[in-house]
Amino acid sequence: MRIPACITLLTVALSYASEGLAEQVSESKSRVVVLTDMGNEPDDQMSFTRLLMYTNEIDLEAVVATTSTWLKDKTNPQTIHKLIDAYGQTRPNLLLHAQGWPTADALHSAVHSGHTGYGMDGIADKPLSDGARSLIAAADMPDQRPLWVSVWGGANTLAEALQQVKKTRSAQQLSDFISKLRVYSISDQDDAGPWIREHFPNLFYVVKPSSPDGEEYRSATWTGIGGDEFYRNGKGADFTTVSNEWLEKNIRAYGPLGALYPEYDFIMEGDTPAFLGLIRNGLNSHESPSWGGWSGRYVYRQPYGETRPIWTQGGDAFFRMTSQDAVVGMDGDTYVSDHATIWRWREHFQHDFSARIQWTVKDYASANHHPTLVVNGDSSKDTIFIKANAGDTIELDASGSQDPDGDKLRYQWFAYPEAGAGVDVLLSDVQVKPSNKAKTKVTINTVCRDGWFHYDRKCEQGTAHVILAVTDNGKPALTSYRRVVFETTPGE
Repeated sequence: MRIPACITLLTVALSYASEGLAEQVSESKSRVVVLTDMGNEPDDQMSFTRLLMYTNEIDLEAVVATTSTWLKDKTNPQTIHKLIDAYGQTRPNLLLHAQGWPTADALHSAVHSGHTGYGMDGIADKPLSDGARSLIAAADMPDQRPLWVSVWGGANTLAEALQQVKKTRSAQQLSDFISKLRVYSISDQDDAGPWIREHFPNLFYVVKPSSPDGEEYRSATWTGIGGDEFYRNGKGADFTTVSNEWLEKNIRAYGPLGALYPEYDFIMEGDTPAFLGLIRNGLNSHESPSWGGWSGRYVYRQPYGETRPIWTQGGDAFFRMTSQDAVVGMDGDTYVSDHATIWRWREHFQHDFSARIQWTVKDYASANHHPTLVVNGDSSKDTIFIKANAGDTIELDASGSQDPDGDKLRYQWFAYPEAGAGVDVLLSDVQVKPSNKAKTKVTINTVCRDGWFHYDRKCEQGTAHVILAVTDNGKPALTSYRRVVFETTPGE
C-alpha cells in the first residue's frame, strides 16, 4: 500500500444469520498466513517487525510477498528474509524471556511469493504461484484450528488459491476448504477482494470494502492504529506512543531488529490490525469480531454494493447495533467512532511491543514481563462464561494474580457495553463496582438495555462483557486482560 493501509476463532458451524456467543476455545495459538506488499512503503516492514516479536504467540504458517495497487509489478521477498535474519540474531536472547520462538530457518522456509502481476489480471492464465500453493498447503494441514489469512496488500494470491481448489476439488471439498479460512483484509488494495466475496459467499471475511486507490482509508477502523494526524480522524486519542519520536526511543533503539524498524511517512503500521487481535492477551477478540480488542470491533452486516453480509463497519445507529465504541479520550471527553475501537488500547499495545523489542537485548532481570491473572481460581487466558439472572450480583476475584517481576499491580474492571453487538444479540445492562480493586461485584441490572431497539422480540436472554485489565508498574508498564461474558436471563 502506498498510503499505509495497513481477527477470530468462531466455530465452523457459525451461522452468518446469527451472531450468538462464540464457543469457548482453549489458549492454542492462532494459525496465520500473511499476504504482504512489502517494499512499497515502510508500513509493511514496520508491521512485520512487530509480528516477529509475537511469533512465540502464533503459528506463522506462511508469509507471501504480493502485489497491490501501490506495488503492481513486483514482489519483495528479500526484505522479509532480511528482517528474519535480524530476528535470528535476537532469538537466543528472546528465549531468556519466553518459550516458543521459531528458528530463523523455519521462518525463512515459510516465505513465498505470489505472481508479480496486479489484481485478477495478474493471475489470469498463469500456473499456480508458490504463494498460492503455500496457502493451500497450510489450509490442508490436519489441524482443527482455522487458518487466518492476514491481507496487508492485494488479495489476488488468495483468489488464485481459491480458484485452484474450486477447479480441482469437489463442491464438498471446496466447502470444507473455505470453512477453514478466516480473512482479515486491510481495505481492498486490488480488485481481488470484491471478486472473492462475490464468488465465494461462504468465506469468513473481515473488511471495510473500498476502492483500491486509498481514497476511503480515512474511514476504515484499521487507521485507529495511528492515523490520527495524517487522516485527522483520531480526535480524543493520545498520539504520543505512535509518533516517530516515541518509536525512535522505544523501538528503534533496541537491537538489530529495532534498527530495521523504519520511520513512517504517513502512519505507523497500517497493516498491524490484521493480526494484532490474534495475540492471546486475554481479550480474546479472535473468538468473534464483534467482541472488540486490539484489532478493533466489527458487526456482521451487508454493506451497500456487496452481495452478502460480511464482518465490517457500520450498522444502524437507531438500533444501537453499530461498530463504533464510545471511549473517554485523553481530554476527558467521550468520543464515538470506529477508530476508537483500536486507539482505546493504544498505550497498552505500544508498551507491549516496546517490552518485547527490549527482550531482544536485555536479560530477564533487566526487562519487564506481563502480569499473570487469576480470576475466580482460573489462571488461563480463556474467556470466562457465567450464567446469571436479572438482579443477580456476582463476585469476581482476581486477588490471586501475580507479577513475575514483583511489580505492583493496578486493577481496572469495566463493562464493555458495545461488545457482542449484532441484530440477534440483546445486550444487557450491568454495573461493575468497585472498578479499581482486585475483587469486584457485577450486578445484572436488566437483561435488555433500555433505549436499544429490539423489534418485537421478547427480552428472554441477553449478553454483557466485562473486562479486567491489570497493569504493572514496570518500565514499560505492561497490561494483561481477562474477559468475562455474562449470559443473562430474566429469571423467575
